[in-house]
Amino acid sequence: MTAGAHRTAARARAATTLLFVPGDRPDRFGKATAAGASLVVLDLEDGVAPDRKVYAREQVVTWLAEHRECAVRVNAAGTAWHDEDLAVLRERLCTVMLPKADPESTRTAAKLLGMLPVLIALVETARGVLDARQTAAVPNVHRLALGTFDLAAELGADPADREALAAARGALVLASAAAGLPGPVDGVTADLNNELQLIDEVRNARRLGFTGKLCVHPKQVPVATEVLRPTREETHWAQSVLDAAGSGGAISVDGRLVDKPVLDRARHILRQAREGIGT
Repeated sequence: MTAGAHRTAARARAATTLLFVPGDRPDRFGKATAAGASLVVLDLEDGVAPDRKVYAREQVVTWLAEHRECAVRVNAAGTAWHDEDLAVLRERLCTVMLPKADPESTRTAAKLLGMLPVLIALVETARGVLDARQTAAVPNVHRLALGTFDLAAELGADPADREALAAARGALVLASAAAGLPGPVDGVTADLNNELQLIDEVRNARRLGFTGKLCVHPKQVPVATEVLRPTREETHWAQSVLDAAGSGGAISVDGRLVDKPVLDRARHILRQAREGIGT
C-alpha cells in the first residue's frame, strides 16, 4: 500500500462523522467539505434519482480529481449503475462505500476496484448482518457501517427502535473487533430538528462500541462529534490508571483492580482523545 493509500485508510478508520451529500448537487460539495465532518460521502445511491445517476457520477469524478479525501457511496450490486460506478473509481485513491454489503458483493467489488480504494462496507440487510464477520475480513475493508433504515424495513421494524436493532448493532461491533477494525459507524438519525434525539442515539451507539455516525445534514456534524469524543472524566480516569501502573504488575486504583485489559482500555481512550475516535 502506498503512502497515499495509507493516509486514505487512516482517514476512513478514524472518521467519527460521515456526512452524505447528493452526487448530483456539486454546488453542495464544497459546503459539505467546510462543515467539519471527518469524511464527506458523495452519494450516488439513495440521494440521487435514477434519471440523474449518470450526471451525478460525472460530477463526482470531476470533484475527485482535486479532492481525493472524499468518499463515494456507489450504487448497490445488481443495479444498472453499480458496475460503471466501480469502473470509474478503479485504482482511484479514495474511499468507496458499498451499500447492501455482504461477503459476496464486497469481495466482487474489491476485485473490480483493484488495490487502491479503501472500502467501507455499509451493512443494511439481514444477510449482511449475519455474515458481517466475513465481510469485515475482505481485503481493503477498513470499516463497517450500519444502514438502519433499509435493515429496519426488511425486519418490519421502526429504525428508531433500539431493541429491534440491538442484535444487529452488537453483531457489527463484534465483527469489527474480530477483524481488527475500528468500531463501526452507526446509522442515520432522520429527524434533523431533534438534537436531543441525535445526542441520545449517538450516546447509545457509543456505549455499544460504535465509533462513528452517518450524518445527512451539516448541523448534525458538531453534535455527533462532541458526543463521540471521550469525556473529560474518561480521559482523566485513563491517565490516572496509566500513571498508577508505571511500576508494572497488578495494582488497585480507587479500590478497583487494574490489570492488562484495564490498561488496554485506558490506552485506547487516550488514543481516541489524541488521534481520533476510530483509531
